[in-house]
Amino acid sequence: MKLVKEGKAGTNDDSDILIEVQPADTVTIELESRVNTLYGKKIREVIMETVETLQVEGCAISAHDNGALDYTIRARVEAAIRLAGGIE
Repeated sequence: MKLVKEGKAGTNDDSDILIEVQPADTVTIELESRVNTLYGKKIREVIMETVETLQVEGCAISAHDNGALDYTIRARVEAAIRLAGGIE
């Protein structure tokens, strides 16, 4: 999938994650999380797995985590990518 615009999903509420996606040449992930030292690696893995599943060619992802669980992270990433790809 090729992204054509910016996409955003989620909130800054507790147990949620705000995902912002922009078109880019490669996949990059910028993560801000209060649990980064404990779960930062796992959060990045979940984001990357979702990007690969959706076959995204390139994107810059900014994630602001507030303790979201894996299924929430996947849903927010997928929603933001679909919006950025023009799929609603």
